[in-house]
Amino acid sequence: MKRPEPVQVIKQRRDAALQDLVGGVPYIQLLGIEFERRGDELTAIMPFADLLIGNPTLPALHGGATAAFLEVAAIIELAWAMRWEAMESEGRDAGPIRLPKTIDFTVDYLRAGLPRDAYARARVNRSGRRYASVHVEAWQDNRSRLFAQATGHFLMPASDG
Repeated sequence: MKRPEPVQVIKQRRDAALQDLVGGVPYIQLLGIEFERRGDELTAIMPFADLLIGNPTLPALHGGATAAFLEVAAIIELAWAMRWEAMESEGRDAGPIRLPKTIDFTVDYLRAGLPRDAYARARVNRSGRRYASVHVEAWQDNRSRLFAQATGHFLMPASDG
């Protein structure tokens, strides 16, 4: 009878898989976006930096930085969901990382992003072999006070199976 893997080994494997996924996108590092993992749930974090300010008189986060943050959160959530399924159900590494490609992405700016850390969570509404739909919400100090939200549609990478 095969012994189950120790919990720490499983956590290390999952964390390494997430780091491989995020580390392969230089734009994520440019914006300073990090991901916190709790089980299969990801929270994207964009730590505040002066380079993210678009209007210094307010000051407010640049709309482009906000949109990029939301799009990155959506793409990584989709890719992570595919990787998670392969790791957990099939007990294998998902192989080479291929990210979904954006078809369209619509952002709703609900209020000015303040000069502080931002958080986002993405929810996959539909994910098929070729197409996926994702909704993303972003907040700063209070999860119930969103400053932006977005909906995106993505072309899924072709599977080798």
